[in-house]
Amino acid sequence: MEKARISSIEVKELARSLGADLCGIAGVDRFSEAPEGFHPLDVFPACKSVISFAMRFPVGTLACKTPVPYTRVRNSITPRLDALALDLCIELERRGVTAVPIPTNESVWDEKTGRYRSIISQKHAAQAAGLGTIGRHSLLITPEFGSMVWLGCILCDTLLDADPLRERICTDCNRCVEVCPIHALDNTDLNQGACWDYAFGDDESRKIWVISCHKCRDICPYNLGTENSKLTQ
Repeated sequence: MEKARISSIEVKELARSLGADLCGIAGVDRFSEAPEGFHPLDVFPACKSVISFAMRFPVGTLACKTPVPYTRVRNSITPRLDALALDLCIELERRGVTAVPIPTNESVWDEKTGRYRSIISQKHAAQAAGLGTIGRHSLLITPEFGSMVWLGCILCDTLLDADPLRERICTDCNRCVEVCPIHALDNTDLNQGACWDYAFGDDESRKIWVISCHKCRDICPYNLGTENSKLTQ
């Protein structure tokens, strides 16, 4: 077994110094259920560990009467996470670790399943790294920030100590299923196409592209977590 050239604690401290609010680590063995072609080893054959990290997403954007702030934050936080991933890879490389950044919001078409996928699922990587668990609404829920996080990850060739998995947070209350205006959650798997067509697109009245729906996020009893909930008291 290869000895780590940097400790898991050092990796997480480094990620936080670069702007991450959360960071966890998973061994590549935790991805046995990844779809064909989207396993970490399909991307980086030397991968031994997956480092997942998250930035908190401002909760006030959920309460706005206009979709513009939520959309702008999402569009701004994506390049920040991509930059964090790149910087983390460079810093690890300086320490003798080879690492590969995974784009935060860039999908490719999977012909086998007829849906778009990230080359490595960010939310499944985060779940495998112990940051949280995936809820009925298909979003990651973390204890600290609920689902109000955006995710990034990198793959590296060093075997690091993995973080423990979380107990499932979602209780399947089905509030997200009931509130969805287009019934995209009626089946176990999210109807990705229907969700994207409804929630993402041009606002003709404002002549801008917006994210116009996040009802499943709003209604989740765990959407804020222990840290964000203090902001609403």
